[in-house]
Amino acid sequence: TWATTSRVALACHDLEPSRLELELTESGIFRQPETVERRLHSLKKVGVRLAIDDFGTGYSSLAYLKRFPVDKLKIDRSFVDGLPDDEADLQISSAVISMGHSLELEVLAEGVETEAQRRLLAERGCDSFQGYLVSAPLSADEFRRRILETPAAEATPPSRPRRR
Repeated sequence: TWATTSRVALACHDLEPSRLELELTESGIFRQPETVERRLHSLKKVGVRLAIDDFGTGYSSLAYLKRFPVDKLKIDRSFVDGLPDDEADLQISSAVISMGHSLELEVLAEGVETEAQRRLLAERGCDSFQGYLVSAPLSADEFRRRILETPAAEATPPSRPRRR
């Protein structure tokens, strides 16, 4: 089962469950929602964090979203690409941020490439972002090398209060 596999992986790597976050694509979750719901609840009992990736691109169902024990929504990059100029992208990303926070979820924007995008999303209350503005994708070895070479003050971004 997913929970058993997670427990084994956590034990093998001596990792606290809350430090493991599994990302599930929206389309994958909603194909077999009842089965996935049971599995997600078993993972939450282990203490694993859960994120819905590519939110807004697939089979969104708010009825299922409220039943799933997720911690984070990841706004798909297709709704970030046009920011700050595309009004539809602005409205959709703002709505996802608002909805996520009203459900006490963390919201992350994917594909942030410009300071203008980051600033606009932050103004709208987006909790975090990822994208080329920060870094291109890295191998695990390259990530470790960069973390070890970065002074602690630079490596730790300022914390923001969470909406919980």
